[in-house]
Amino acid sequence: MSDTRDQNTERASSGRHYALAKAVRATSLMTLASRLGGLVRDVMLGRIFGDGPVNSAFAAAFAVPNMFRRLFGEGALSAAFIPEYTDAARKDPREAGALATLTMAALGVVAGGLTVVIELALLVVLLVAPGDAERELSIKLMMVMLPFMPMICMVAILAGMLQVHGRYAAAASGPVVLNAFIIATGVYFVFTGTRGDPAVAYALGAATVLSGVTQLLFFLRLLRGQVRWTRAWGVVRERGTRMLKKFGPVAIGLGTLQFNTLLDTVIAMWPIWVGPTMFGKAVTLDGSSNGILSLTSRLYQFPLGVFGIAVATAAFPLLARHAKEPEAFADTLRRGLRIALFVGVPATIGLVLVRHDITAVMYGHGKSGWSLASLERSAMVLAGFSTGIWAYSINQVFTRAFYAQGDTMTPMRISLAMIGINVALNLTLIWPLKEAGLAWATSISAILQSVVLWVLCTRLLRRVGTGSALVDQHVLRGVLKIVIAAMVMGGLVYALLVFMPTRTPISASGWPGSTWLWQFARLGFATIGGGVAYLLLCRVLKISELSWVLHRGARAQSAGDDVSD
Repeated sequence: MSDTRDQNTERASSGRHYALAKAVRATSLMTLASRLGGLVRDVMLGRIFGDGPVNSAFAAAFAVPNMFRRLFGEGALSAAFIPEYTDAARKDPREAGALATLTMAALGVVAGGLTVVIELALLVVLLVAPGDAERELSIKLMMVMLPFMPMICMVAILAGMLQVHGRYAAAASGPVVLNAFIIATGVYFVFTGTRGDPAVAYALGAATVLSGVTQLLFFLRLLRGQVRWTRAWGVVRERGTRMLKKFGPVAIGLGTLQFNTLLDTVIAMWPIWVGPTMFGKAVTLDGSSNGILSLTSRLYQFPLGVFGIAVATAAFPLLARHAKEPEAFADTLRRGLRIALFVGVPATIGLVLVRHDITAVMYGHGKSGWSLASLERSAMVLAGFSTGIWAYSINQVFTRAFYAQGDTMTPMRISLAMIGINVALNLTLIWPLKEAGLAWATSISAILQSVVLWVLCTRLLRRVGTGSALVDQHVLRGVLKIVIAAMVMGGLVYALLVFMPTRTPISASGWPGSTWLWQFARLGFATIGGGVAYLLLCRVLKISELSWVLHRGARAQSAGDDVSD
């Protein structure tokens, strides 16, 4: 009898692993496509605008609607919406349709109204205190791109619905459309030789807004037949009230990284928006700081988005589904944590090691490439951001575990504390490190947050009734193997970079002033060599996370994988 029960438990656990692995694969593959397109987009923008103030102005204008998308669409509202929608879809499709309709209508009204208010405020600023040409350009670009905000927020909620219905790849396809619009528009200006012109920035901003319209219509079409749109909102009044009560705390809890990113933008744009001094002291930043900070941040966001956030996105509906099943909930959380670290740890080490080569390859080639000084500043920024990749990844998983249990206050309190720490670090580190200080402040805050969330998630599992801790012997052994494999991989990558030294340094600071093709070769060998070495080490050390990611049901178990490790 006991053996039969154990076998049933193992089969159920294997089924959950398969569901999580399948969701992670679908989300990651589509996100990979979008991130590759995003890299092409950012390289093209770097070529078009160079490293000057137009680049900074466009990056700031693009950051504002994206911050609202991540906060309201992909973040707070989605986190409050998905558990309610998942439960409603399981019980009554008509109720799920009513909740979906109510949420979309409310979001459209609120986000649209907020857009109008911000547009009017910017218009007043432009008329009363326009400032110099750079400041005026920044304000006008924000006015052009703000309509993207309400549409992309609604797209994010539609993506959440697609996830609940099991269409993870489709849910992650929105950025592909965005990148296609910007790249198509940018290619025209590259081939016509029109670069660095404010008119180009306005055209790219308009393309961004048009991509939002396209994504909204596309996602509505994808949900045809799966969502019953209706105005009979009365049946979901209780659910809507619960969702609204969760929204505020969740907005603060999940919005930490987004708020910190916005704060970084404000500080980096200080010389353009405010002036050359801060607190009566000359700032160490300049008109190029935000452009360098923004485009460099895309490089660390590549592995974070492809896998780190993808794991949390895929795990959240599963955590919500198992919220009332303590052991299943704990099992999904542990798996999500380990899969996030499986990529987060080697990504952290790898990006820190290749930071000079990747920034030079991405932004340092050709007549419109960045100067050596800007490339060196970009590498320093990348080192700061990359140090916290593993922490950003697991924070996403931890936070969603609380939301799946209906606890929105705990992540909110932690996030408020971390915002305060980040502000203090920002205003301390920008003086010695310039814009790189903003990156280091973000990473340090994220690492502190991960430690606190780790402890509190252990208490959460005890509170929901599990008989074991978050970090049991399997988690500890699995994480230890990941760290060992990542460190050995880092040593091999470092040795490979030493074996392929940079040619003819031309900077007293030691910046690798070699040819672009040679640095491309160094980066390629280091990336491919490190990736192959890590995968081989995973096999040698029998790291289970690799088989989980590739897991396709019973075949993984028949191959000898230990589902408990």
